[in-house]
Amino acid sequence: MGHENFREMRKAMVVSQLRTTDVSDPRVIAAMSHVAREDFVPAASREVAYSDRGVNIGEGRALNAPLATGRLLNTAELTKDDNVLLIGAATGYTAAVLAQLVSSVVAVEQSGKLVAKAKNNLGGLDNVRIEKAAHTEGFAEGAPYSVIIIDGIADSIPANLADQLSADGRLVGAVVDKGVARLLIGHKAGTGIGYQFFADCGGVALPGFEQAKSFSF
Repeated sequence: MGHENFREMRKAMVVSQLRTTDVSDPRVIAAMSHVAREDFVPAASREVAYSDRGVNIGEGRALNAPLATGRLLNTAELTKDDNVLLIGAATGYTAAVLAQLVSSVVAVEQSGKLVAKAKNNLGGLDNVRIEKAAHTEGFAEGAPYSVIIIDGIADSIPANLADQLSADGRLVGAVVDKGVARLLIGHKAGTGIGYQFFADCGGVALPGFEQAKSFSF
């Protein structure tokens, strides 16, 4: 499949998945229109790179669905001054989108093979740093972050991530609530985070957070 076909698929993703929902930030739409998602999936999955569901990338993982990621980025209200901690780097797609939107990105990934793929895919971006670490641990060395993005569905959000947010920081992600995946946003309040759900949405499970059930918010 040629580059022109992928551009048309990317345009269709924006029209049918992003613009028909609450993804209204023109900067997010422009960034997702620019980044070639097909370059971040295995060759066998390129033709479904822009489908409305997760895309298998190996290692028991999938890229989060474009709509889920788009809604998280939209709700985070990102600015060029933000420094972001991305949890679940996978092959680097969301980090590549974020690189268009914010000052700096630290992307954490617990699979060594996916870390290597992400570094290879993002080699030309000087405002993105890929680190191998447990998803639930984040990356305290780079803290504080103005935004934390968990790019996948977690059983719960570990409380230690609040320590890595700046005083007015925000966190977006998704958790399973009563059997339904719900997107949420949290704002730092003292030493903790106050959360609220803002949408029901599909997405892919992010491994590691099943170990954090005792930190339920």
